[in-house]
Parts: sequence; C-alpha cells; structure tokens
Amino acid sequence: MKKILSLALVLVMVLGLVACGSKTEAPAATEAAAQTPAGTEAAAAPEAAPADVKLGFIFLHDENSTYDLNFMNGAKEACAALGLSEDQYIFRTNIPEGQECYDAACELADAGCNIIFADSFGHEDYMIQAAQEFPDVQFCHATGTKAHTQGLSNYHNAFAAIYEGRYLAGVAAGMKLNEMIEAGEFTAEEAKMGYVGAFTYAEVVSGYTSFYLGAKSVCPSVTMEVTFTGSWYDETAEKEGANKLIANGCKLISQHADSMGAPTACETAGVPNVSYNGSTVAACPNTFIVSSRINWAPYYEYVVNCVLNGEAIAADWTGTIATGSVVLTDVNEQAAAAGTVEKIAEVKASLEAGELHVFDVSTFTVGGEALNSYLADVDTDPAYTPDTEVVENGYFNESAKRSAPYFDLQIDGINLLDTAF
Repeated sequence: MKKILSLALVLVMVLGLVACGSKTEAPAATEAAAQTPAGTEAAAAPEAAPADVKLGFIFLHDENSTYDLNFMNGAKEACAALGLSEDQYIFRTNIPEGQECYDAACELADAGCNIIFADSFGHEDYMIQAAQEFPDVQFCHATGTKAHTQGLSNYHNAFAAIYEGRYLAGVAAGMKLNEMIEAGEFTAEEAKMGYVGAFTYAEVVSGYTSFYLGAKSVCPSVTMEVTFTGSWYDETAEKEGANKLIANGCKLISQHADSMGAPTACETAGVPNVSYNGSTVAACPNTFIVSSRINWAPYYEYVVNCVLNGEAIAADWTGTIATGSVVLTDVNEQAAAAGTVEKIAEVKASLEAGELHVFDVSTFTVGGEALNSYLADVDTDPAYTPDTEVVENGYFNESAKRSAPYFDLQIDGINLLDTAF
C-alpha cells in the first residue's frame, strides 16, 4: 500500500535494513498461522530454477522510501536464494497508483515476465486489469483485498500478521515509558505516546492499535495521540507531524509512514522513537529503540517455487512470525530500557504459543463498552459493507479471514487529532 533523502540517508537505511537480517529464528507454527488460508506453508524448493523464469516488480516509490526499500531488499534476497540471475528480474520504480501501474504491468508481461509483483494498495485494480489481459502470467499484489473474491486463478493477494510485530515494538515502547517514569522524568498519568500515520485505512488503524496495546500491556496508564499526513511518503509532513506530537507532550513517537521525517525529528528533540520497516539506528543512535517490519522474501520464494513446481498459489496468503515474515530489528540498547530484549522474547513466546492474542477484547474498550461482536468488511465491495464476524474466542481475529488487515475500530485511550485522510 504505498509510498527525498540525501545519499547519506539512503545508505543509512540500506545498512539498517541489512542489519535486520539478524532476525529471530522461525518458531513452531502459531495458532495464527494455522488459521490463515491454505498456501501459507513454504512451497517445496525445486532442484534448479529454469532459465525461463522471469520476475517483474512494481514499486510505488524508489529506495528513498523505507517502505519500498524493504520490498526491494526482500526481492533481492529471494532472487539470490532462488539462484536467479540479474537478468531474470526487473524493477520498475516510482509507479503511481493509477493507469501507470497497468501500463507497467503490461510492459513487464510483454518483456517476458511470468510473475509480476506490486507493492501498493492503490495498485490493485490495475493489477487485476492486467491479470485479465494476460491469463498466463501470475500477478501478485501486496496489501490488497480483492483476490479471494475476484475469482482469477492468476491474481493473488498477500500480507503478514504485522500487528504481532507492532505489538512487540509497543512492548519495547511501554518499557521505555516505565523507565522514564521511574527516573522521575514525568508521572504515570503523563505517559503519552504519539503516532504519525499516513491514512485512516484499516491497515494503519490495526497497526497503531496493536502498537498501543503492546505498550499498555506493560504501562497501563499510557495514552496515545495520532496524527495523519495524507501521504505514504512525505518527509516534511511526517517531520511536522512528529514535532506537533512532541509539542503536545508526547514522550515517545512511532509511525506508519515511510520517510525518515519522524525519526530525525525525534533525534533532534531527544525523544525516544520506534520506527517501521527497518532500523534507523545509524541516523538516530540516541533515540531509536526498535523497529518491526514485514519480510517479503518468504512470500516471493513461495510464489516462485509454486510456479516452478506447477502448484497453485494461494489467492490470499498471510505471512507470520513462523514463516519468517514478521520480524524485529535488533534492539538499540543505548536507547531502550533495561530488560527490553528479555521482555520481547517473553511476549513473543506467548504469541507463538497462542497464549496471547494481540486484540484480546478483555484488554480494551470501545466507547466505554466491551467488544463482544463485530462484523468486518472482509469481502470488499464498493460500499465497504460489513460482512464477516471477526470476534471469536475472546479476541478480534485479525488477518485470519483475509490477509489484509480489517481492524478499523477506534478504541479508548487513543485520540485522533485529525481524520481528514
């Protein structure tokens, strides 16, 4: 769904994301993995990649966007693991969410690509249009919602249970707030975080809510303010948003937007920061705590191996911690609270064991009321009609009915400063 920096900052982000390679090992399958659509398991690797395999990648922005850079790094990692040469994949960058996406997809198909990936939410309708025109090419779209109802055998959606990664990052944030409270920097009642979001889409709502709930699990008095920029990538707006939140008394900032705007604002102000899509420790050594991200390499490898083995690709694929698709960077212990690494490991183990659910309805209220039932818009239609019960066994079952997030509730404790986007 998405998304200029100096050359120096570009290099910073590249190095930071490379550092993300030191992610935790994949554990046994979690309950979330068991509930996701068939096909989340890795396809069996073929003995060798045929010479006629050719991949096309469509990115909303270029490597200056942390979001797109994360996809690019995943694509390169997957291609290397699959043994594909550089002439077997093509990158198309700065492709807007419009007719340009359809044109790029058609050009890639005409260039011999038999699998084409796109990375932004607004690319979906144009990818579907191209899939209809090229039935022998597989079209795979990250963050989309329509593949499971579209009925095209060559069009597929994918996402990951990143809400679990954001929850873990929130735990680290809550630990930092507790440390500052204990040091007398502010009172428990003043424990307020800020969050810079792009749009009021369910993906963003799910992300900031899971982050907040992670923080609240260790710092019960925490509240959070959210501001939106109306853009996936706007460094000036993201920096201004972070500065506004800091001026409002927010003691820690996180984000769901794709530039270095918020992290650099935090480093300048000396305010702790939890970033997204990769480590910013090189540029922000004094304030960066940790970052969660989706690792797209497992999905790319899964799709290619399905094609090589003649197996069907899942219409709607959800990556998990177990598939190596939800990862955290190393914790920056210079900025993080003591014990953060150990606490994250403890909570992660509970998530993996199915003992902890991020959206446990006993941990939050909506308008002062407990949430016992909720119909989500899973089978997307033009009116976004709620159609599927998603509260099950005491928790909101995110990313189980469809890979793309559908949590769009405004829970108590989170204050939206603007909702224009």
